[in-house]
Amino acid sequence: MSAMLNGCFADTEYLEITARSGHRYGVWVTTPPGYEDSTDPLPLIYVVDGNWAVGLTSPLIVVQADPYLTIAPYIQVSVGYAGEEAADWARLRNRDLVPPGERVGDEMVAVLAAARDSGAMTQENMDAYLAELADSHADVFLDFLTGELHPHLRSRLRVSESGHGLFGYSYGGLFTLYAWLREAAPFAAFGAGSPGVAVEDSQVFTLVENLPAPSEDSAALHVTLNEAELLGAVPLYRAVARNALAVVERLHAKGRSRDVTTEMLHETHLTGLQASFLSYLKTCHSR
Repeated sequence: MSAMLNGCFADTEYLEITARSGHRYGVWVTTPPGYEDSTDPLPLIYVVDGNWAVGLTSPLIVVQADPYLTIAPYIQVSVGYAGEEAADWARLRNRDLVPPGERVGDEMVAVLAAARDSGAMTQENMDAYLAELADSHADVFLDFLTGELHPHLRSRLRVSESGHGLFGYSYGGLFTLYAWLREAAPFAAFGAGSPGVAVEDSQVFTLVENLPAPSEDSAALHVTLNEAELLGAVPLYRAVARNALAVVERLHAKGRSRDVTTEMLHETHLTGLQASFLSYLKTCHSR
């Protein structure tokens, strides 16, 4: 497996780490062109949903050398699940990426029930999926990233003191939004792609209301949505898009317009991950 990974991602190192929570994570560390010949410390950009996202996002490390862009050098850290749990990443992400106390909406239950009825999901898988959503711990996962994984990587890599980033998509976008609202250090820029704010009474709205006044060093937040989510035929995606826009509106009302950028992409929910990550890089990590 290690040889296969190195063949597919020549500048990517894979490691596994067990958190204090007892959960074990797979971590892909992708270095940029010229890293071996340089001594400069670089910021880390963390990407969640690593089992899915690493293949779509880590190849974009080469855009740092694109003469038409101004993306600053960075090291990408993709975080997912290891061993046999890797096959269950779509379920386990609910535990780690959804804020604690988040209600499961009727639209989500309807989507899962339709998948069960069509044979795409068993009743057992549906129950396990909902069980993770009902006992979510984004706070624990965030503490792992900031208090355990980041210090570990700083001991292994040439890591700068500042400029680090966090990117997530869908429920990963919800997690990134949650982390930004909690003003999580050491991140200076957050990318929330199609953030999965699936219910109108999401915990993030409470966090928005409790946001302190902005400061000169407030972290940046970049939010992307896809046209097909907002205008398409899937009720769940329309609800997610509406709620995400409501979050942005409330952030503007709270005086955070200077910190928040947005972009509408010509993608669907499933095709939007790579485009969203590139939008985040161009907006938040330029030289």
